Amino acid sequence: MNNYNFINPEFFYLLVIPLLYLIWYFYKRPNITSQIVFSSTDSLSNSTTLRTRLRHIPIIFKTLAACLLIIALARPQSSTNWEESTIEGIDIVLSMDISGSMLAEDLKPNRLEASKNVAMDFISKRINDRIGLVIFSGESFTQCPLTTDHNVLTNLFKDVKSGMVEDGTAIGMGLATAVNRLKDSDAISKVIILLTDGVNNKGVVAPFTAAEIAKKFGIRVYTIGVGTEGFAPYPFQTPLGVKYQDVEVQIDEKTLQDIATVTDGKYFRATNNSKLKAIYKDIDALEKSKIEVTEFHKRSEEFLSFALAAFILIFSGFLLKITYFKQIP
Repeated sequence: MNNYNFINPEFFYLLVIPLLYLIWYFYKRPNITSQIVFSSTDSLSNSTTLRTRLRHIPIIFKTLAACLLIIALARPQSSTNWEESTIEGIDIVLSMDISGSMLAEDLKPNRLEASKNVAMDFISKRINDRIGLVIFSGESFTQCPLTTDHNVLTNLFKDVKSGMVEDGTAIGMGLATAVNRLKDSDAISKVIILLTDGVNNKGVVAPFTAAEIAKKFGIRVYTIGVGTEGFAPYPFQTPLGVKYQDVEVQIDEKTLQDIATVTDGKYFRATNNSKLKAIYKDIDALEKSKIEVTEFHKRSEEFLSFALAAFILIFSGFLLKITYFKQIP
């Protein structure tokens, strides 16, 4: 019944009538009818015959037929839907800082792993978009070009770790490499999510210059500064094992704000895991793929099949009543 729509559902209230009839038949009717109800006296023997067991079939058929007729009166209709959809995805490049300072543990288990986990969750929700990954510290390179194969992207993301390239913080290079991946894209929206925890101190491209290039190509940049206010615990390897020391958190927030402003993006500050998740949630809401859907509906009347089934049951019950279950006058 879940596949049908009913034009006159109020007729379903009539289903109580066959139910009441069955109750009357099984509990009251035996007291007012003849005790000899068959053309044969076989049923008077001590053994219970097949005919005795099946003697209620005509009534059951009649009741089912009544129910089917009521359903037919409710006018069941089936519907067939066609849907034409046009999905215009967004091209997104994640540009992530993997410098040594990303190992600080003010976010858990550390800044780098927390950023990876939240970013991978973000990727899993962007099923219509092409997404790429750029990593940077003192240098930058493309870990994964734009792709819709998010399983491959996620596996490459898992391999990212600090120390893959020369240490440092080349924010401009990280942004420029991401721009290079997007500049030839014909997507309706081109986005870079730039995440760092430091101050630009390496690279041949200044951050603001890279931002101007991004603006020229119509690329919007969301910047994220990762790290608590003040000091953060950082692990140091010593002959006696890993020791922790509080180091000052230095994030060039003005540069990140300027990059976001010039590209019509937005700057965020993530001081803990929950804020980082909330930032990606905000970006996910801001950058939605456009989906144009046209629906077509075709409805078909289905009452005839129910009425036909009711007629078959009534006719079958009538035949059984005048033949196999014929009563003595």
